[in-house]
Amino acid sequence: MKMQESAEMYLETILVLSHKNPEVRSIDIVDELEYKKSSVSVAMKNLRENGYIEMDNQGYITLTEKGRKIAETMYERHTLISDWLIYWGVDKTVAAEDACRMEHVISPESFEAIKRHVENAKQ
Repeated sequence: MKMQESAEMYLETILVLSHKNPEVRSIDIVDELEYKKSSVSVAMKNLRENGYIEMDNQGYITLTEKGRKIAETMYERHTLISDWLIYWGVDKTVAAEDACRMEHVISPESFEAIKRHVENAKQ
């Protein structure tokens, strides 16, 4: 079963926020993504019920192993695609926006091929 793009985006956002701050709360996700509090609340409930995140009594969110794996995959895709587009001369903002869309639709096979190409080009 393929995870919805929005769920992948939430997990990636939690990962990125956890690199910036020791604790992540729903309000941090609201601020980062500029979504409604109610939308984030529903998403966090769904992610928690499906075993992608845990939330403690104080509302702090952590990724489960399953959630972290997806978040790290999305983040790796985003970073590599964005960096490569910038290398090709695409504006930084446009590259980040395009990478954000592309990271969710590219197949693992195609991404691995791009990754190999990028790694070989660096040598």
